[in-house]
Amino acid sequence: MSVIVLLLTASCTSKKEEKEEQIKFSVTSPLKKDTAIVRDYVCQIRAFQHIELRALERGYLQKVYVDEGQFLKKGQRMFQIMPLLYQAELQKAQAEAKFAEIEYLNTKQLADTKVVSVNELALVQAKLDKAKAELSLAQVHLNFTDIRVPFDGIMDRFQVRLGSLVNDGDLLTTLSDNSKMWVYFNVPEAEYLNYKSNTHKENLNVNLLMANNQLFKYAGVIQAIEADFNNETGNIAFRATFPNPDRLLRHGETGNIKMTVPLKNALLIPQKATFEILEKKYVFVVDKDHVLQQREIVIESEIPDLYIVKEGLAENDRIILEGIRKVRNQEKISEYEYLDPNVVIRNLKVYVE
Repeated sequence: MSVIVLLLTASCTSKKEEKEEQIKFSVTSPLKKDTAIVRDYVCQIRAFQHIELRALERGYLQKVYVDEGQFLKKGQRMFQIMPLLYQAELQKAQAEAKFAEIEYLNTKQLADTKVVSVNELALVQAKLDKAKAELSLAQVHLNFTDIRVPFDGIMDRFQVRLGSLVNDGDLLTTLSDNSKMWVYFNVPEAEYLNYKSNTHKENLNVNLLMANNQLFKYAGVIQAIEADFNNETGNIAFRATFPNPDRLLRHGETGNIKMTVPLKNALLIPQKATFEILEKKYVFVVDKDHVLQQREIVIESEIPDLYIVKEGLAENDRIILEGIRKVRNQEKISEYEYLDPNVVIRNLKVYVE
């Protein structure tokens, strides 16, 4: 019986020693270095110029020369509002101007021979000037009935139809110049401060992820930041300008801005060195007595395979890299292999420059 117990004890001891030998702990430290992260922001895409075209005169829509969604060139005719009334007013103004001119010439001859006074000539001159002004005004009113494209762009849908009675100020359509696009996105206050602190360039390049999950092939440039923060959301609006030579982007689209933000002296650790409890991140820190201390950390940003730590760790701390599932808080480990953090990060799937 004693022999059997001795054999069992020896067998258990052998298995325990074998298990301990199989557990190999790897330890590393956070790596402090300059890096960059990519932040995503929901954005609204707007045409560089987007205007409403409205009628400036009242009348029936007599002709439509364009179609919805058509690309138009500057100066191209779009609409014709029935001009008959304004043509008649122009002819009347032309006749009155001609009459006033003749009257002025006759009066001037009389004034030159001292038949009429200089004051009478001045009155006739004023009458002529008034007639010319009314002629110019009539010409303007007539021109307003011929609506032309103010700049190259794409026309939106019709708001009126052929034969409609159009009143002064009625919306006819909208026009977008999408040769380049203004893309607006909101940035939280903390990220705005980081951007201003870490970015030394006046114009930072950004990328646009379109609604089909494809990157727009042209980079944009941040060229403007709004003056004030929104007190309700704590955000401030940035504006990036994107070239759009293929005119793929249209006014009103949405997407996501991808902005690469540089970080000075960021503290990097591998994601696999962390574990989660109730949505909080932790690591095991090895103290000077080789005792493991469970420590909560605050993550500033996440990049592939790495976390950037905001709070909870120092550069000289040592953390468990391999074997975190096999240990407990306050447990003492006898031996471990220390790995240089540069080597650890270099061997991850993605290496951050």
